[in-house]
Amino acid sequence: MSLFISAYPPPSAPPANMFGNVPGYEDIMSGGGGYLPPPMPLEPIAPPQPGPTPDNWNIPSMSEDEAREAFKSYVSAQCCYRSGPAEDGVITNTEPSNTYRYRLETFTESRLTEWATKPHEGEPADFYTETAPRPWEVQATPPNLFTNHTQEIRVPYTASIKDCHSCHATGTMPCEECHGNGYKQCWVCNGSGSKSDENCSHCNGTGKDRCSECNSHGTKDCETCKGKRQLLTYIKLKVEWTNNMEDHVVEQNSGLTADLKSVTGKELFKNSQYLLYPLIGFPNPVIAEASQRLVTEHQSKYAQNSRILQQRQTVELIPITKVNYKWKVQRISCRGRSVSDSGV
Repeated sequence: MSLFISAYPPPSAPPANMFGNVPGYEDIMSGGGGYLPPPMPLEPIAPPQPGPTPDNWNIPSMSEDEAREAFKSYVSAQCCYRSGPAEDGVITNTEPSNTYRYRLETFTESRLTEWATKPHEGEPADFYTETAPRPWEVQATPPNLFTNHTQEIRVPYTASIKDCHSCHATGTMPCEECHGNGYKQCWVCNGSGSKSDENCSHCNGTGKDRCSECNSHGTKDCETCKGKRQLLTYIKLKVEWTNNMEDHVVEQNSGLTADLKSVTGKELFKNSQYLLYPLIGFPNPVIAEASQRLVTEHQSKYAQNSRILQQRQTVELIPITKVNYKWKVQRISCRGRSVSDSGV
């Protein structure tokens, strides 16, 4: 077996001087980076205005017909359930036990920067041809409100062309599979050239097998520059729009143990503006308290390293009704919930 010594110098990490000094981006040049706090507004932002306080929140209750249809739908979805109680049972009374879900959404924009490289494919170097815009000055295309989205942008006037540090501008690297030889040990004869006292028919007695990874060249295109020999280095800006959503479901006393966070409710109220004011005058004080707590927490938490673009709060009614009915002289109590006007 022959020992192969590569004539290629080992690949290196990007040198510190590979990236230039760009005003406004000193944090990533010192090894920092990460999320950048938004700049302070030029003018003070007006405080959030109080939201509406409707006199009638229009809280509906489940009718007898709705209860019966919900019961039928539930029975038909179960295996081996008889339809008699649902069809023939006599509803004696209904007891509403409604509960509510409060939802707060805070739509934010966050920005972070980092140095990036790509194979140079003829792009012009614009480094220092003009002053690079600061991270929050770069134009980005936002999505629709309350929609998660990510956009990566090459910051203008930060691009320069450098020799590839991995292959030292050769465009190639030794094949790792054959260690740059172009051939591997024959797997049939284990490199001996013979098998059963005869020449190995697979390698014709050479003991070598062509390397399929590099097509016997011994080298492959450099993974870093893709054979281009040079890299375009630039500052990459990552813009993230995130809809930060949080729910609060009021505890209810109907005895129902289902997960109400996933249930569809009836929308009673919704409003949206730049910064929200907590709800005032809602009949259930727990909802008002949840609104006060979440609005305060969101505005404090998300304004640190992101820009709040819009907030939206919603109150939904989750109708829960206890239905008492008689069937074959026996009095039966059935607890259930209505989901989008159906279901038990």
